[in-house]
Amino acid sequence: MFKKVLIANRGEIAARIARTCKRLGVATVGIHSEADEGALHTQAVDVSVLVGPAAVKDSYLNIEKILAIAKEQGADAVHPGYGLLSEKKHFAQAVIDAGLTWIGPPVSALELLGDKLRSSETALKVGVPLVPGSPGPVETLEEARAVAAMYGYPLLVKPVGGGGGIGMTIAKDEAALEKALESAKNRGASAFGDARVFVQRYVLAPRHIEVQLFADAHGTVVALGERECSVQRRHQKIIEESPAPAFLNREDGAAKRKEILDCAVRLAREAGYVGAGTAEFIWEDARGEYYFLEVNCRLQVEHPVTEAVTGLDLVEWQLRVACGEKLPESWATLEPKGHAIECRIYAEDPAKGFIPKPGAVDELRWPEGEGIRVDAGVLAGGRVTPYYDPMIAKMITHAKDRPSAIALCKEALANTHLAPIVTNTSFLRELVASDEFARGVCDTGFAEIFAKRAKAG
Repeated sequence: MFKKVLIANRGEIAARIARTCKRLGVATVGIHSEADEGALHTQAVDVSVLVGPAAVKDSYLNIEKILAIAKEQGADAVHPGYGLLSEKKHFAQAVIDAGLTWIGPPVSALELLGDKLRSSETALKVGVPLVPGSPGPVETLEEARAVAAMYGYPLLVKPVGGGGGIGMTIAKDEAALEKALESAKNRGASAFGDARVFVQRYVLAPRHIEVQLFADAHGTVVALGERECSVQRRHQKIIEESPAPAFLNREDGAAKRKEILDCAVRLAREAGYVGAGTAEFIWEDARGEYYFLEVNCRLQVEHPVTEAVTGLDLVEWQLRVACGEKLPESWATLEPKGHAIECRIYAEDPAKGFIPKPGAVDELRWPEGEGIRVDAGVLAGGRVTPYYDPMIAKMITHAKDRPSAIALCKEALANTHLAPIVTNTSFLRELVASDEFARGVCDTGFAEIFAKRAKAG
C-alpha cells in the first residue's frame, strides 16, 4: 500500500478520499486555493498546501505546481478524484513521468475512451449499440441533412469534445438545423478547443443508465451493478439510484439489465481498462432499447449508491488496484442488496432556473441515523464560493427496498438545515415525494418540468 497520497482535488471528494486513506493508514497531502483556505477538505487531510489563487486555471489545474507539491511532500501516488484533471491524459502522463503512481486508468485507455468518436468506434467493434446518427464528424449542413433524411427530426448536435451537456443543441426541424450546427461548433471550439460535431437522432424522453466498472491489471473486468441518473437539470444529475428503477418496471428488465452490464464489461476489456470507471447509456422506455453514450474514466460523483448496495469501498479498491492487487473472484457474482438513493445538495435556486447562489453557511445540520450517509464539502461557518461547482454535499440513503429508501430520503432531507444560504434541499424533498418519482417513471426532462410546475403553484 502507498505511504502517502496527494489528492489533486477539492471539496467533498477530496475529503471522502482522505477518509478512506486514513482508515487504511495512508498519509494524505491536500491542495487548496486561496479561496479554499480553511475549507473542509483542508482539514480532512494530514497536510494541505496552497496551490495558487482562486481561479481554477491557476490552482487546481496547475499541473506543474501540483506535482511540485507532491514531490516536496514525499507523496508516492496521486489520486485525481473526479472532474478537474481526473480524465486528462496529459496529467496522468505527467504524474507517471514524475515517478509517481497514477491512481486511475492507463493513459492508453484515457486516450481511447476520452475521445467520443474513438470510444464510439470501440463500442461498435464489440457490439455495443449507439444512438443512430452520423458515423463520424459532420462538417457541412448537407451532411447533417443527410442524417435527418435517414432518421428524421428532432436531431441532437453534439460537440465531439463535450461533456456535462455543454454545447448540445436540439434541431426540431430543418429550419433549426443550420443554427444548431453553428451553435454546437462554436461552443465546442470555445469550451473544448474542438469544433467537430456529430449528429444523432434525438431520443425522446430518455432515461440515463450507467454501469459501475472495475478492472485490475491482471485481466479481470467486472460490472458492480448499475445506477439510474435520470433526474437532472441542465443535463447534470441531481438524484441517482441503484438499482435502476427503469428495469424494475419492466418484465424484460432483468434481461435488459444483464445486456447493459455485459456491454460495459466488453467495452472496458477492449480498452484495456484498469481501475474504476463508468459506462453511460441512454435508455428509451418506449422502444425498450439502450444506446452507449460514453465512458467516464474516473470515480463518479454518485459512486456512494453503488457502495451502499454492494458494501464496498470503491476508493479503497482504487488504491489496491493501483498497487497491483487482484480483484476478489467473488465480485463476478456480486448482486445489489437493498436500494440506495443519492441527492446532490447544491447552493442554487430551483425557482430561478437552478442558478448558482454562492454564500455563507452559518448554520448547518445534517441528518443522522441508520442508512443515512452524508458526504459534505462544507463546514458550518464556511462558504460556497462563486469560483467552483456549487455542490455542498451528497446525501445517500439505503434501505431494504425502494419505497423504504424513498421514505428515508424524505425524512433525511426534512432534517437537513442550512442557512442563510439558498439551496435546492426543499426542491429535492418535494421531488422525491412526487407521484412520478414514487412510480419510477422520471426521464431526464422531469426535474425541470417539476420545477416549473412547483413555481406555478
